[in-house]
Amino acid sequence: MKILLIGCGKMGGAMLRQWVNHAGNQFTVADPAATELPDGVVHVTKATSLPSAEFDVIVIAIKPQMIEELLPDYIHALKPGGCFVSIAAGCSIATLSGVVGDAAIIRVMPNLAAMVGLGVSGLYANGACTEHQITDVTAFIAQTGRCVPLANEDEIDRLTAVSGSGPGYVFELMRSYVEAAMGLGFDAETARALVFDTITGTVETARQSDASLEELRDSVTSKNGTTQAGLDELRYGGQLDALFENTVQAAYRRAAELK
Repeated sequence: MKILLIGCGKMGGAMLRQWVNHAGNQFTVADPAATELPDGVVHVTKATSLPSAEFDVIVIAIKPQMIEELLPDYIHALKPGGCFVSIAAGCSIATLSGVVGDAAIIRVMPNLAAMVGLGVSGLYANGACTEHQITDVTAFIAQTGRCVPLANEDEIDRLTAVSGSGPGYVFELMRSYVEAAMGLGFDAETARALVFDTITGTVETARQSDASLEELRDSVTSKNGTTQAGLDELRYGGQLDALFENTVQAAYRRAAELK
């Protein structure tokens, strides 16, 4: 496929770095501020530099508030039968349709781990999309990690609250965990290594195990032992469950408001 990426900021650039590692697609980036693009990527700084009916897919990776102003200039570059793919958070299909008309549109909600090929993306396609388009777009989004098909835009908002915003939650948990390790006397470098490798190893253990998370937790928790003492504090009064529930609900409400 020939793919045009409008905007190459943090998320668009992260996904592009994974896409170019896979053969089969050709990429053009339209972004006046883009620098140090991967080899083989064509770079243009303005829409007027693009020929008409050139691209199978146009990926919208600009800020939502810029879409109504900038996107109309690029519509001519889409081939007949092509589709728009938007990774602009909080920008609904209805909003995009108001700009590009009755076109095939796929919304994708990625997360930051796309930059290392371990992202989680949710994908929802409008009724104008063909099965072939959905299959092709799902395949190239999956080059950045897991791609989850969604049934409606409300599911995008819910996924945003869990995995889209999730890296922010995890980074904050890691920061707090590192600070606690430093409070025990470890230097910053050692504390980071202990926390990062503990989290990485634990996630991979869970991924490779058929046991539930509760079973895995209990398997490392001896009665009246050190893990039990720590868990008693972490779970006191159900505070951890309540905190995560409140966290994702707040993010979900905000995602719905942004549409």
